[in-house]
Amino acid sequence: MATSNASSKYNYISCKKLIKDGSPAVWQLKPKKNEIGNLTKMTLGEKNPNKKNKTILLVGETGTGKSTLINTLVNYTIGVKWEDDVWFQIVEDEKKEQFESQTSDVIVYEIFGFEGSVLPFSLTIIDTPGFGDTKGLEMDEAINKRLFDLFCSEDGVHEIDAVGLVLKAGLNRLSDRLSYIFNSVVSLFGKDLERNIVALITHSPGGTPTNALKALEAANIKCARNEKGQPVHFLFNNSQNDTREDDTDDLEYSYTKAMKGMHQFTAFLKKTAPQNLEKTMSVHKEQIRLEACIHNLKDRIESIPHKLKEIQQIQEGLMKNEQEMKNNKEFTVEYDEHYKDKESVYSRTWGWGMFFEGAVSCTVCEETCHFPGCTTAKKPYWCEVMKGNYCTVCTGKCIYEHHVKENWRYVNKTRRVKKNLQSVKDKYEKNRTETEKKMGILEIFQKQNETLEANKTHWLNGAYECFIKLEQIALNVVSVSTYDHLKFLIGELEKKKEGEKVKKLKEMSLKKAEGFLAGLQYSKTIKGKNQKV
Repeated sequence: MATSNASSKYNYISCKKLIKDGSPAVWQLKPKKNEIGNLTKMTLGEKNPNKKNKTILLVGETGTGKSTLINTLVNYTIGVKWEDDVWFQIVEDEKKEQFESQTSDVIVYEIFGFEGSVLPFSLTIIDTPGFGDTKGLEMDEAINKRLFDLFCSEDGVHEIDAVGLVLKAGLNRLSDRLSYIFNSVVSLFGKDLERNIVALITHSPGGTPTNALKALEAANIKCARNEKGQPVHFLFNNSQNDTREDDTDDLEYSYTKAMKGMHQFTAFLKKTAPQNLEKTMSVHKEQIRLEACIHNLKDRIESIPHKLKEIQQIQEGLMKNEQEMKNNKEFTVEYDEHYKDKESVYSRTWGWGMFFEGAVSCTVCEETCHFPGCTTAKKPYWCEVMKGNYCTVCTGKCIYEHHVKENWRYVNKTRRVKKNLQSVKDKYEKNRTETEKKMGILEIFQKQNETLEANKTHWLNGAYECFIKLEQIALNVVSVSTYDHLKFLIGELEKKKEGEKVKKLKEMSLKKAEGFLAGLQYSKTIKGKNQKV
């Protein structure tokens, strides 16, 4: 019987529990669980550093059969045959409340100790179950951060052999949600990973999944191609642990087809070189710097009208009372003063102090450079907005020593003040050259107007260069997460009549296909729903 088969042939697997007797007998594997924040590691067996390991990142929406695919990978690796009449599952059946609590988890399954049974290597499977969740884009940003933490941590994942895009065989077109999910993940990687991205097509009856492949093509998802120019794909069905009754011929045929797909997929893993995540890490760092740069840029641009209004009010007050100003040293002027204040933000520390979420701010420029900050950077020095000891975001590009990481950030505010002439001069003469200090007060304000416009041009050029750098290394330079940044930058450069730069950025955005726009629409729909809650 099934139970005796499992207790004999697979007796060496001690961390298992029988959860369903019958044909096949279903056993729940009990791997060692290690949780660091929302990143969960499930380790089956002991790692042998002398053995090769292959890493697979799986992406897909709920209901595509991703959990069954992971379990099938594990059974294939263990060497389970149809005649063994057993089935092992490493992914636990989740109740609704458990699902709700785990949607933001990145789960890493490590399968060690079975090298040589079927495969010459062990497996690491990364599952991203939360992408596209209706809880909102913040959840997906959190998942990106989890992956980044995984890729950059010392005992994390530093190379990937395959990124599996999981979708159903009967799909005629990618839903807006699925387009969004695939785009979000593909945009994480460098150009070198394109040949490692494959389609894993589930619920397949066999034969070429023409509709699903056309759906991938229409969505312009970048991936590996076969000799026919089609996306590299592998077929699986999802009936391996179905109860085997009297007529089992169809089930056995389905089982054999699934294992054939698994054999083809693992053969792809054997012959395809893994990709070091160094370029992907560079992409992620540039995306962080771009996002931080745009957020800070918006903040600075939004402050310009307030600063101009302040200068205009002072100028009008001085010109209106010019004679009194000359005769009265205590002459005062009333105006709306623009200033920076500190605002409390959400922050937390977890993972035995390994991870810290807070805001990185420059105390010299009085600007927040990165919020939420890199979770692995306990101090500003380690934040990704720093490059060569200097900040890439704040106005002065200040050294990291002038930055702090705290539970507050700088915000723009205005207040009505009345100040004497000397106080006004002191404020606007700060950090000026000796020549500039000899200017009259009205000349100083005219110069300040010119400086604000020059600064804006400089800031916009810096953001433009971020996009150009990203285009050179990223698989998708324009993604759901960067599209709004691109539109904002195009709009601001058009105001400055920067024709060539605008043309270049528009060319980037026009490369997007219908599938990307569908994913973009989904992200905006989810954002709108969450804003109404």
